[in-house]
Amino acid sequence: MANPVEDFKKGIAFVLQECKRELGGVRANRPSSALIEDIKVGYYGEMTPLKHLGSVTVTPPRELTVQLWDAGAVAPAAKAIESSTLGLTANVEGNAIRIFLPELSAERREELVRHVKKLAEQYRIQVRQHREAANKGIESQLAASEIGEDQKFRSRDEVQKVTDQANKDIEHTLAAKIKEIES
Repeated sequence: MANPVEDFKKGIAFVLQECKRELGGVRANRPSSALIEDIKVGYYGEMTPLKHLGSVTVTPPRELTVQLWDAGAVAPAAKAIESSTLGLTANVEGNAIRIFLPELSAERREELVRHVKKLAEQYRIQVRQHREAANKGIESQLAASEIGEDQKFRSRDEVQKVTDQANKDIEHTLAAKIKEIES
């Protein structure tokens, strides 16, 4: 018998992990390798994440360096970085690509804050969808007489507690990212 509460908890853990990963990849004033490491590069006919083709390092104050392991990947990687939605310029030096990140303007900071709020809302929606699926699973178990009325209410309470905690975690991650963007 499938347990909708356990399935829900696994789904929520994945949603929170993805939320932290995606918000971490949004550019703040300090450079982060997460900004570019998931950019897909056309390499030997496959779309490969940049982090699988080389190492991405941060060079303070605002520079990223990608040291590629294969010289054949340099040109496609530079093209992928420049054609990404990040608006970055790639400077090729041998097997390395240097990316200088300019200072964020006030307007760009506001735009990034709006963007991360929108991303956080998308993850809240995913949490609600998982909660609805779990509650439907609980109802179907009740209808099939696999659980009793008391277990239904206990399961629904547990699902709601996990939902509330997930929303708090998303809010905490969002607040930290906004603070990072604005500093």
